[in-house]
Amino acid sequence: MSGRTRDKHQGRKQPRRRDPVNARKAEGPYGRQLKRVAQNVGRIINAFPPDEPNAIPPMTAVLNAYAETLSEWARATALQMVTDVNRRDRDAFMARARDLSAGLRQELRNAETGRVMRQLMAEQVDLIKSIPIEAAKRVHVLTSEALLDSTRAAEIAKEIMRSGEVAESRALLIARTEVARTAAKLTEARAQAVGSTHYIWRTSGDSDVRAGHRQMNGKVFAWADPPMVNEGDAKRPNWIRHHPGEIWNCRCYAEPILAKE
Repeated sequence: MSGRTRDKHQGRKQPRRRDPVNARKAEGPYGRQLKRVAQNVGRIINAFPPDEPNAIPPMTAVLNAYAETLSEWARATALQMVTDVNRRDRDAFMARARDLSAGLRQELRNAETGRVMRQLMAEQVDLIKSIPIEAAKRVHVLTSEALLDSTRAAEIAKEIMRSGEVAESRALLIARTEVARTAAKLTEARAQAVGSTHYIWRTSGDSDVRAGHRQMNGKVFAWADPPMVNEGDAKRPNWIRHHPGEIWNCRCYAEPILAKE
């Protein structure tokens, strides 16, 4: 089925779409950088005996100290990702504007995204530093469980030794989610800067699209009023208000409606 995929839930075909920003290209490099942090977290934790409660305070101190040493590196890493996604977003807008007025093209070139980029960078730094901090909290919780239930002590010790693996999974989830969210925020900022008030929700059009997101596909929403989206299912709904690309593992994107088209 060239260029189309069947919606197995609704029994009809949907067009396969590609996000014009293609921000996913930035996900790989960002994920590899964050994975390095998680691997260092694993090395730190594995240097301490997993079945010794007295090891937890010094382990926590080392992990928290490591988080603080990440500040400058995290800023540089976040800057690289945000700058890459911003370039892709700008290029996507300019490609769309080729057939539009010279005035709109000039507005797009001068669209102010600096404030949004600074905010996104600050959020990324906090998330990167949270990888060792959250790992320390997890080990503390596991150790407390071992003290309360001695029969599970050996099992819990194995879980503590898995902390590096758990931290890697979290690092990759952060990269996947935050690259898409960065693209979504920059698209919104650039669109509003040139007078766009609404957008069309677009999914990737494949069978992995969540049911709640599938229901949004092709509908028009206001930038100022994010829609309520069911992130659960029919039996256990979980309604969250957000634009496309702003929730975990979301591959949807907003197609801005430009006022001057």
